[in-house]
Amino acid sequence: QLQVVESGGGLVQPGGSLRLSCAASGFLFRLNTMGWYRQAPGKQRELVAIISRSGSTNYGDSVKGRFTASRDNAKNTMYLQMNKLAPEDTALYYCHVDVVTSDGLRYGDYWGQGTQVTVSS
Repeated sequence: QLQVVESGGGLVQPGGSLRLSCAASGFLFRLNTMGWYRQAPGKQRELVAIISRSGSTNYGDSVKGRFTASRDNAKNTMYLQMNKLAPEDTALYYCHVDVVTSDGLRYGDYWGQGTQVTVSS
């Protein structure tokens, strides 16, 4: 059974940095697009960043220039480097993965449980 586990969240002061990780395991096929989303209390879940298998990225407007997504396909892991953090970045950060078969057919998509990021002085 596929598992998606986020890590790296925590409490950081405004202007600080954090690096999140998302590790996928327990599947036989291949990870396609991976993404980071976040949800703050009382708000809808929003896109933070998505990254294709080849490394192409897209970012939400609020994080452009501050956050950088990357991945290591050999380790089935994705990262999110977050710099210049602000209180409005406080949220539960979720990892999302798309899995495809060896023939490139879509197999399914999965979410992690989330990791909390709190930006506060």
